[in-house]
Amino acid sequence: MLKIVDNLVKRYFSDEEAVIFLLLLVSIIGVLFFLGNILAPVLIAIVLAFLLQGIVEKLKKLGVNHVLSVSFVFLSFLVGCVVFVGLMVPIVWEQSVRLINDVPRMLVELQNLLRELAEGDNPVISQSSINGVLNDLSSELTSVGQWLLSFSLSSIPSLFSVIIYAVLVPLVMFFLMKDQNKIMFWFTGWLPKERSMMRNIAHEMNSQIANYIRGKFIEMLVVGAVTYLVFVVFGLRYAELLALLVGLSVLIPYIGAAAVTIPVVLVAFYQFGLDDNQFLYVVVAYLVVQALDGNVLVPLLFSEAVNLHPLAIIVAVLFFGGIWGFWGIFFAIPLATLVKAILNAWPKESLPRLPKA
Repeated sequence: MLKIVDNLVKRYFSDEEAVIFLLLLVSIIGVLFFLGNILAPVLIAIVLAFLLQGIVEKLKKLGVNHVLSVSFVFLSFLVGCVVFVGLMVPIVWEQSVRLINDVPRMLVELQNLLRELAEGDNPVISQSSINGVLNDLSSELTSVGQWLLSFSLSSIPSLFSVIIYAVLVPLVMFFLMKDQNKIMFWFTGWLPKERSMMRNIAHEMNSQIANYIRGKFIEMLVVGAVTYLVFVVFGLRYAELLALLVGLSVLIPYIGAAAVTIPVVLVAFYQFGLDDNQFLYVVVAYLVVQALDGNVLVPLLFSEAVNLHPLAIIVAVLFFGGIWGFWGIFFAIPLATLVKAILNAWPKESLPRLPKA
């Protein structure tokens, strides 16, 4: 046993850079685990600054001063956010309130449909299972009012968090973009001079994650816009809110698309009913958009940018989501890409074969 451990240490940890990188990685994971909620504005600012850095570099190649490039990109980003929030928040808020008020009636309609199935002679669905679903729906209906009250009260502290984020994130983001070289120079000063492994990891992460984040942003806009047009054409209620949810769902691979399908189908069922062909048209059109996103748009945008197996992506979403909640789900693919880059670049000392007995 000791010989096996000794061989593993010699093979994977004989390099000084690997040991230092492992200690650094463990320290970062520890900080994120214990202080992740506190440092969330900084982490968001890092992602946004990284996303906009490509535009800054393009402006600098055109001869624009660094400070002017950063200022122009930063102000353009802020103006875009203000315009988007000013236009979308009132509409989404009003539709969210209406949707929440309609949820009990939607559940009643679903309850009536299941009751009709229970009264008929259906060989596929058993009577006991339908009665169980009816009992569950009845208990859910009685708790909807209490949930809405608790939700409205619990949202009060989050308003203060939004204000704090709205101030801290842009401030930190600006200084990260403006003083990027100084920050990187200070940070690399703590690292060993010979760091080929870290450079390889940084190079792979920079190319893949930059393409991934920008690709996800474009995918979110395209899917949200196309879904909104589909919902408007068919006259579906809450078109803006549902399209926003569908657009945001692409940030969570596989699971997001499955989760957002539930409110879309429920709203279509409540508005049109199963007997109306309009319900079938809306559902089919929505599924076509999802199929085009997964089979056309995603390969077109990402190609080999993030070369991860779908099973690895699902495991990453479940694992990092279980550790860090929403932000773990949001950064699941970048974190999985980081793990892949580390495994590819980690130095391995070839061991001599043991003599045969």
